Amino acid sequence: MKNAETLPNLSVSDDKRYLKKGERPFFWLGDTAWELLHRLNLEESISYLKDRESKGFTVVQTVILAELEGLTVPNANGDLPLLGQDPCRPNDKYFAHVDKVLIEASKLGLYVALLPTWGDKYQKSWGVGPEVFTPDNAFAYGAFLGNRYAGFSNIVWVLGGDRVPKNKLDYEINVKLAEGIRKEDKVHLITLHPQGGNIASDLFGKESWLDVDMFQSKHLKGCLEYKYTQRALRNLPVRPVIDGEPGYENIPNFLNKWRRDRLNAFDVRRSAYWNMLSGGAGHTYGCNEIWQMYAEGRTPLHGAYLPWDQAMALPGATQLGWMRRFFECFPWQELRVKRGFVRGINWRNAAHVVGMVHKEGHFALTYSPSRTKIRLDLSLLKVSSLDAYFVDPESGMIFPLNEKLTPGKHTFRFPDVREVEKTSKDWLLAILDPEFGIALDNAQKT
Repeated sequence: MKNAETLPNLSVSDDKRYLKKGERPFFWLGDTAWELLHRLNLEESISYLKDRESKGFTVVQTVILAELEGLTVPNANGDLPLLGQDPCRPNDKYFAHVDKVLIEASKLGLYVALLPTWGDKYQKSWGVGPEVFTPDNAFAYGAFLGNRYAGFSNIVWVLGGDRVPKNKLDYEINVKLAEGIRKEDKVHLITLHPQGGNIASDLFGKESWLDVDMFQSKHLKGCLEYKYTQRALRNLPVRPVIDGEPGYENIPNFLNKWRRDRLNAFDVRRSAYWNMLSGGAGHTYGCNEIWQMYAEGRTPLHGAYLPWDQAMALPGATQLGWMRRFFECFPWQELRVKRGFVRGINWRNAAHVVGMVHKEGHFALTYSPSRTKIRLDLSLLKVSSLDAYFVDPESGMIFPLNEKLTPGKHTFRFPDVREVEKTSKDWLLAILDPEFGIALDNAQKT
């Protein structure tokens, strides 16, 4: 079976640092929609997909055997995914709906990071289960999926399902699921979504099927995502690194529903820039109400209160869509972390500054989560004259620095400009070789 609109299959770059769409770099900007296939009908799914595409997302992350009673509560069409809760007996009516959603995503140019199952179906730990997988039926289920979806070009397979192996059996179930997929599908990339605070390559790094590394941080303000990205990039073999689940917008801090303190758009932005300017190949946004597709009449989890279709208007999603478009003004995949670029005391805490330099020294990007001054060594940029732009990641507004810079050590103090809302806490700084041909969006300059 093939999807109606064929997209190029995603692949890994030769240097193993980023993903490619055909021959072009692919910026993974994901949205977490775990319950999409389970809770929304096709009309609602199309509405959701159109919104995410319009905001700049390139990937939607969702689950076939969903977390929230996915084996016992039917989907919006009244169908369960498995007959008799048997992974060897998939229900074609349920999978026909999955097919339709994948096709609609492809029509919009969206890739789908597709989890065959949530982790409670092989390791209950928390959630409702039931545990139905063994190594044998995991292989059979994987082969079924690989055969059915080998012709769909807009898929990345995601194993794990928010779990880390507790024992050899858990490990083997994931391995056999991957081997089953690979038996029938030798094209699509495979990654793994681990439990919070873990990195896929720390767990399954020796497995040849792990094409892309992925980590989940925690739903915590100031979780220091850059530490995960940096650690993942030290693992061998080198793989592109994706932050597959940072803290969600509008979720209570540290998942404590009794706290009034919720993660907001600033927390979302900080996680994203920390990750991308530490060497990430992509980033995933999440929203408390959207992952669970909360609606009136459903039990709210983690203090959800907005219907999912209203939660799509929360500002963090738009701001990360702008982040992707901003990065794509540059050959961002050629950025490198350079020792000594960020100078002075740079505490590894919630105010940590991250920055990267173009591999040939033509531009640099720096992110500060606060309005404190930052010190940079511009001698790492190999040109004699440089332009600088202050960028507000909340509004997308760009403010040129009205002086030419020369290589050397510089201290930058971010501007106090009336056009920037007082809620802005963070700043980007772009340093450019004016002869390199990078054109920032003039509509966003002031």
